[in-house]
Amino acid sequence: MSDALRRAVEVMDRLRSPGGCPWDAEQTSRSLTRYLLEETYEVLEAIETDDAALLREELGDLLLQVLFHARISEELPPAQAFGIDEVAGDLVDKLVRRHPHVFGDAKAGSAAELDDTWERQKAVEKGRDSATDGIPLNQPALALAAKLVARATRAGVDERAAGSAVQLAAPTQPDAAAAADAEIGGRLLAVVQDAVRAGIDPEGALRRTAGRYRAGVLAAEREAD
Repeated sequence: MSDALRRAVEVMDRLRSPGGCPWDAEQTSRSLTRYLLEETYEVLEAIETDDAALLREELGDLLLQVLFHARISEELPPAQAFGIDEVAGDLVDKLVRRHPHVFGDAKAGSAAELDDTWERQKAVEKGRDSATDGIPLNQPALALAAKLVARATRAGVDERAAGSAVQLAAPTQPDAAAAADAEIGGRLLAVVQDAVRAGIDPEGALRRTAGRYRAGVLAAEREAD
């Protein structure tokens, strides 16, 4: 571990320890979830604006979240407890295991083939039975739909799954609002399918377009003044 990383761990430990920061001492992994999301989106903004200085800062804030959660986890019962060393050790083991073309004798293949290999290894390691297993359902709707479509496409069930989704969304009673909801949802899912097939992240595409729309709103407001 570098001196800077070691110092970061020591600072986090001091903040959390008795006599440290009362706010830090009160936090739990659950209470920190909103900060983890905020920091992740701030990293995305730094990347999308090509701001290297901001990216450096925001990656530090994201690293803080990793250190914080790992430090809190050291306080779990002995059978469950782990710290940053265990987190890093597990990551190293996973990276080596899932890159046999780098750390072993396996043939590398193309980037797409390696992505498929990675997903298959994950499914075997985690004992997954469905293409949807392991997909976090509380992520933004577009990102969730894109991940589901990508997994379903890889499993060869995308079109059938989309058809089932439309049928399940169809209102059983003649309700205009429910019908509109189902119709718009179906159109959005179709756009997500198009995006995945084109290799485009629909969440990022919409976020960038929303940014341009915001700029247009600001310009229109300035013209109106």
